[in-house]
Amino acid sequence: MGCLKNIFKAVLLVLAFIGLTSIIGQDKVNQYVNDVTKQVNIFFHPPQDVMIERAKKVGDFSRISDEFEIDKAASVLGYNGVLAEHKASGQKMIVVDSGKKPLLTPQDFKDGNIDKKIQDLANKLKYQYINVQDLKITKKGNMKSFGKLAPYVKFEAKVNKLPIGEISGIVSAVETKNGEVKVIISANEKDKYSQLVAEDFFKKVRE
Repeated sequence: MGCLKNIFKAVLLVLAFIGLTSIIGQDKVNQYVNDVTKQVNIFFHPPQDVMIERAKKVGDFSRISDEFEIDKAASVLGYNGVLAEHKASGQKMIVVDSGKKPLLTPQDFKDGNIDKKIQDLANKLKYQYINVQDLKITKKGNMKSFGKLAPYVKFEAKVNKLPIGEISGIVSAVETKNGEVKVIISANEKDKYSQLVAEDFFKKVRE
């Protein structure tokens, strides 16, 4: 019975389309369908200038190169965040505005607490998005972001809610001129992660 109802509905839709075409003409119907399709695409896949405008709550992303694409400007763990991707490699870049309760601070990297802090952050992700396991810090360094020198740690980890299995990347934190702390993350499959890609993106992000 349910199948017959669906067939009946489909027939009605076809008849309605034929009737509409005969009344207003095929060209106008095609134009209407194209206009609706464009609006739907804009809603689900906004152009980059729209995404950059939305991302202004977190930072100025207008200087990033065409090699990168901003995917989302939304809430991450209850904070304003921006997710971008390097088109060629799929490497992800994330910038999170920590607000008044920083997830990490530049001082954490100096105090020797960074290993524990990052593990705590991984535990938060465990219950929100992905289960990060066997996280290891492999390197420490500095890079430019928001016009300042930001400390970072490079890590390797296993994840069990993504098909890639093992990832590599960096976690960083930088304090802007107005006292806000931005947490910076970049990651990719373990053998595909590139520090050059990460630094090329983050050095062009400003306040």
